[in-house]
Amino acid sequence: MPFTLYDATVANFQQGLAALDTILSRAPAHFAQQGTPLGEIVDARLAPDMLPFSFQVVSAAHHSMGALNAARDGLFKPPVPPPGVDFAGLQALVTQARQGLDALRRDEVDALMGKDMVFQLGERRLPFVAEDFLLSFSVPNFYFHATTAYDLLRHRGMPLGKRDYLGRLRLKT
Repeated sequence: MPFTLYDATVANFQQGLAALDTILSRAPAHFAQQGTPLGEIVDARLAPDMLPFSFQVVSAAHHSMGALNAARDGLFKPPVPPPGVDFAGLQALVTQARQGLDALRRDEVDALMGKDMVFQLGERRLPFVAEDFLLSFSVPNFYFHATTAYDLLRHRGMPLGKRDYLGRLRLKT
């Protein structure tokens, strides 16, 4: 069986979001034990000029399931975090993205190959075909934001390692 767009996107998004979901599920107990309010984590940044933890999680969901929806619909716009989102809301976004990915069919994703789409940033419109958009823009952005979310939690003292970030490997059965 040939390697497909589904294999290059959905399978990797599923693995990464499952790992992020696991990390997020462990965070409340860890930060409660440390006496750190979750609202402080939601707003955490590594540098003053970067977007907060909440944006990193929203973006990981947006660049996975949101990107596949955009490829289908022909238009992608940057994520807009829900106003006042709390830690539980971030966990719900990851769960929704995972459920959406689980519902996708291989043939549905592979049918996106060659489909025209646009990334719109304000008035600027960048033309793509779906596979180039997904593989050159959304997949790298997904990993960037998932890694940054991981790094923020690690920076705030949560005991995490590479295995936590990688999640469940897709081993030969």
